Amino acid sequence: MHRLPGLDLLRAIAIVWVMLFHSYFVGGLGDGWSWLEDNGWAGVDLFFVLSGYLIGSQWLKPLAEGRPPAFGRFYLRRALRTMPAFLAVLAVYFALPSAREAPGIQPLWQFLTYTVNFLIDYEHNKAFSHVWSLCVEEHFYLLFPLLAWWVARRGSLRAFVALCLFLLLGGMALRWWLFVHMGERPFVEVIYYPTWNRLDGLLAGVVLAATQAYRPALWARLQAKANLALLAGVVLTGIALAIFQDRAGLLASVLGYPLLSWGLALVVAAATSPACWLGRHRVPGAGWLALVSYSLYLDHKLVFHAVQTWLAAHPAIQGLAAFALYAICALAGGALLHYAVERPFLRLRDRLHAGRATRPALTPTSAGA
Repeated sequence: MHRLPGLDLLRAIAIVWVMLFHSYFVGGLGDGWSWLEDNGWAGVDLFFVLSGYLIGSQWLKPLAEGRPPAFGRFYLRRALRTMPAFLAVLAVYFALPSAREAPGIQPLWQFLTYTVNFLIDYEHNKAFSHVWSLCVEEHFYLLFPLLAWWVARRGSLRAFVALCLFLLLGGMALRWWLFVHMGERPFVEVIYYPTWNRLDGLLAGVVLAATQAYRPALWARLQAKANLALLAGVVLTGIALAIFQDRAGLLASVLGYPLLSWGLALVVAAATSPACWLGRHRVPGAGWLALVSYSLYLDHKLVFHAVQTWLAAHPAIQGLAAFALYAICALAGGALLHYAVERPFLRLRDRLHAGRATRPALTPTSAGA
């Protein structure tokens, strides 16, 4: 898919927002910036909407055109995209316990099976806990193609709408029930981490992709009113974040996630349009941040911890200088992981795809050769 400057900008905002949120364990930005740090967790929800839209577009456009699904190709591409960098960072966490941002960590098999977000003991095992969102993404990659293929075979708008409503309303009802019966268990374990509670952003992104693929006239009207969609999305996102001031409360748990996701979905839809100022020009640096965002997401806590350890021996470095050091080292760490591990496998993925694309179709004669 052609890279859109508006989506690159949103991805850059998302990763910076997430890293600012996680800066709490090294002291944060200081007084006056808590409003920005405290809401940084919403960057993950923005990633979910972007992922739902981009992966949804990859699948639904060919299905809408009547082309057969390529399951093997999709799963291979996803594996080459996500696994090498993840396994490299995972190796550091288990080979060098002193490098961890927290001493406790879940068993290795849970990381390898992407089940950390279901089984985590958050009170004792906080190290690499941010991998919960990768687990959600991996579950989406596994199940969405099959579900999309099944719905497309039925060719029914009613079935698609019914499924979307089931996921939306069912998720709200499930979070309500879990909240009421949560007892003394931590909120992050019961509500925040499990995949079944965090489908709102992915669903909103998929609905955008489905609209683009199956209702092009409606998508064109939305694109034409991109700035209005952006304004509506920002307002809805602001309302959701206001609800999330009590982030672990009942209203936020039940209503906050869908409100936030649909607000962000409007922003994403606007960013895909050249009529919107978000998608009109490339912001310097945003494309690079978007490019290395996955590597930054994986290793930024390791880098933060390393810088924090070094600064403990240099107490004179504080304030803006310390923040600049954290930022520079985080970017350097993300760049190292991207160019040393992630990028070579992305190139391998592209070569495999190019080889398949140029391979001649089998004729009855050649097939029997």
